[in-house]
Amino acid sequence: MTHTWIPKGGDDLQDGLAGALAALREEFKIPAGYPAEPLAEAIDAIRAHALPEWDRTDLELVTIDPATSTDLDQAVLLQRAAGGYTVYYAIADVPSFVSPGGALDAECRRRGLTLYAPDGRIPLHPEEISEDAGSLLPGMDRGAFLWEFALDPEGAVTRASVRRATVRSRAKLSYRGVQEEIDGGRATECLELLREVGLKRIELERRRGGASLKLPAQVVEQDPVTGAYRLETETPLPVEDWNAQISLMTGMAAATIMLEAKVGILRTMPPPDEHSLQTFALHAEALGKPWARSGPGSVSYGEYLRTLDPALPKDLAIVHAAASLFRGASYVAFDGEAPKETVQAAIGGAYAHTTAPLRRLVDRWVLVVCEAVCQGVPVPDWARQSLHDVPELMKTADQHSARLDRAAIDTVEAALLRHRIGEVFDAVVISVGNGKNGGTAAGPDGRTVPATGTIQLMEPAVTARCTGVMEAGTRIKARLDSADIAARTVQFSAVQDGDAG
Repeated sequence: MTHTWIPKGGDDLQDGLAGALAALREEFKIPAGYPAEPLAEAIDAIRAHALPEWDRTDLELVTIDPATSTDLDQAVLLQRAAGGYTVYYAIADVPSFVSPGGALDAECRRRGLTLYAPDGRIPLHPEEISEDAGSLLPGMDRGAFLWEFALDPEGAVTRASVRRATVRSRAKLSYRGVQEEIDGGRATECLELLREVGLKRIELERRRGGASLKLPAQVVEQDPVTGAYRLETETPLPVEDWNAQISLMTGMAAATIMLEAKVGILRTMPPPDEHSLQTFALHAEALGKPWARSGPGSVSYGEYLRTLDPALPKDLAIVHAAASLFRGASYVAFDGEAPKETVQAAIGGAYAHTTAPLRRLVDRWVLVVCEAVCQGVPVPDWARQSLHDVPELMKTADQHSARLDRAAIDTVEAALLRHRIGEVFDAVVISVGNGKNGGTAAGPDGRTVPATGTIQLMEPAVTARCTGVMEAGTRIKARLDSADIAARTVQFSAVQDGDAG
């Protein structure tokens, strides 16, 4: 993980950045606070809230999240069992706080997701629920949907069920802290089993043709004390992958339960089409790391992606190109018969979002449907009647969140670089010729080549447009020509040999 702070640069820079970030809230119609009526309804629900009768506070569950998180959706416990493993996974019981058809329900449907802006989080639910009464905070009795899994020695699920229960998390752990404990040989049995089971689930994912990208994530954060902003580049720790496998396992189990009951909502994504696969294969070959699609030694695109290291320039360019293989994700609601499309291709099977109800709307429906099916009771009428509304609500929320994330990063990148116009940076070319500017240029050998491309700076980790003669997967020198905070743009030009001054 790397942190790049926005330089002081004088009041004009700080004012310009603050103004641009404030404009994002207006542009994206982000509310300043939670509306009075749904907030009052939430507070009333908290006061009247009753915990489930089934008491499982004996389970020594722990939460594992970023260190500063307080909206804790999941708590986990892994144990050895005869013939394999037992996994308990508690998910926050958000539906118990939301009255269907009420003001809070309507506001949550309007929001769809928790949004993350540089100057603060915009929660899906009032903080009184998401940060307190509904959050699986340590030492507190909380209502939860308690999943119980039986796994065989290879980590495959042999039985899964979910039931509402009262639980109590024993500790709030961070990814970095857990990774250090595991690496240092100080981990509890639960955390050691998280690694053991996580690795086995990754192997199962490989066998079923699942795939994942290793692109480092960019996040904009604000220091709570100084108010300064930073661009954070996050390379996931191994424990984050192991922990994610428990969530993926739960989502796959939820999908199976709903498909068998012929009622629910899936998260789907089609496999890449032949044209996309061919284009990607040509790109990989051009970058000197061919993908063996057929013949002896052939591998799936998921297995090929696992061989890539984003720290290497050519591999980084290939990983960016692979994004074209992960398109078309959507939600599919069904009631009465199974949908035609059921597979989430990147996971390699049917899948449902079910483990983040504090931060994502659709999980509320999935949880109540699965619990009803497992307990042999009717699916609540409110859930059944509104199932087909959820995919469009989530599509709108996902698009809104993605646009906000991109605008926030673009704004902060421009502020980060504005005082460095004219400087030359080391960069990696991650693509060429597919930018909005188009155009061509004469290459060194006289051939016509694309005159625009996308580069990633080595430091800071900014991705930007660049003009000039370039080849994907190579290191170049690039001069910063402009950085406009208000327009949210930065522009570079490739520097030819002998022209770096």
